[in-house]
Amino acid sequence: MFSPRPLLFLLLLLALVAVGYAVAHDQQGLMSGAALLIAVVSLSFRGIWRWAALLVYPLAFLASLALPGKEPPTVEMLVGGLLTIVALAWLLLRDQSQQQELEWRRKVVDALRTGSERLNEARNDEAIIRAGLNILVKLQVAPNLAFVAYRQGTPYVMAAQGAFNTFLNKPVYPSDNDSRSVQADHWVAEEVLALLSRAERQSYLVAEVYGRDSTHLGLLILARPTPQPFSAEERGVVQSFARLLGAQLGQERANRNLREANDLTLRSLGAALERRDDETGGHTARVVGLATRLAQRLGWDEEQVRALRWGAYLHDLGKIAIPDRILHKNGALDDQEKQVIRSHTTVGYEMLQDLHFLPAETLDLVRYHHERWDGTGYPSGLRGDNIPDAARIFSIVDVYDALTSERPYKSAWSPERALQEIRAGAGAHFDPQYVEAFLYLMAEQDDARLVH
Repeated sequence: MFSPRPLLFLLLLLALVAVGYAVAHDQQGLMSGAALLIAVVSLSFRGIWRWAALLVYPLAFLASLALPGKEPPTVEMLVGGLLTIVALAWLLLRDQSQQQELEWRRKVVDALRTGSERLNEARNDEAIIRAGLNILVKLQVAPNLAFVAYRQGTPYVMAAQGAFNTFLNKPVYPSDNDSRSVQADHWVAEEVLALLSRAERQSYLVAEVYGRDSTHLGLLILARPTPQPFSAEERGVVQSFARLLGAQLGQERANRNLREANDLTLRSLGAALERRDDETGGHTARVVGLATRLAQRLGWDEEQVRALRWGAYLHDLGKIAIPDRILHKNGALDDQEKQVIRSHTTVGYEMLQDLHFLPAETLDLVRYHHERWDGTGYPSGLRGDNIPDAARIFSIVDVYDALTSERPYKSAWSPERALQEIRAGAGAHFDPQYVEAFLYLMAEQDDARLVH
């Protein structure tokens, strides 16, 4: 790839030669032109080289005045030299300002690009706020940053940078303990700024954060230890960022409300299903709680745990299509009746196909929670790791609860006996690794005294 730098150095050298020639022959016009060329060429360099023209021209002008036999300079000559110096200085300062503005815009674009990616990846309020604050940190608008939001009516410093770090996750109260409501934003901003010394907040900026429905979500507070006020561009960028952060927080809260509504609906549906099957009263609540604890112990993230919990609510949905004469039969089931009972997994799976908010892991649990590790389960005879994780976990919990619950055809087993049965099923009925995790969980929870 061609590099223009050698050509720039050549032009700079020629301009310097031209300046020397102009000094020797008292050619003021040539001197000004060469100085202008030096100024234009030096714009491509950094450091002291950018100011080469302002160094070379005054020295050359003075040298030309000191030539032997030189007549005293006229007023016009001095004014011309001064104007040339002013023009060169203006050209260089204007370019420097444009370079700074360009660098600022590049920084803004880069920060917003990477920050937007991180905001989109964030899955809760705390992660969104942290990712958002990192955008301002990268912009280097101010060293001291805080995001303040309300918890049950009390403002807290939810995220912080710089001197505000000391007050992270701490409440903000009126400093004079009077009856003023600290929920008024201007009082909150004043109290938060007062947490810093005057030297740390010589200039500051406060931006309110609103959601898409104009819900007030918090305050962004920036402070810096210099008296230089925030520029119009800095204010504009911070306000734009506050809108971006508000939109993201508002969307996350809307999604969370929707998830909570979905969770409540599915929990209610699971409870309604139990009312049809008197034998399993409380079964759903127990298996949901136990499966959730096991998944959390295994380090599953929030979305995986939610998918498992929803599947646990719905795992017996297909039984709604099972005739009462089979579902509530007291005696042993014949082969045809067993096939009808087993169909509840696929029937439930098919009934849920139109609920597009359900993740694949939830549907997998409903369909495959009766598969066995050795491949002898139903409906598909899956084996080993081919069985989805959620179904593998839930099958352990489901069997354990069935064993420890009373049925018309059997009495409830003790937890110790049920755990021994679960242990015996490792490698045949259940995933051995998940069995080990389940046994440890039960020991930790003191649900049974397990002797290893």
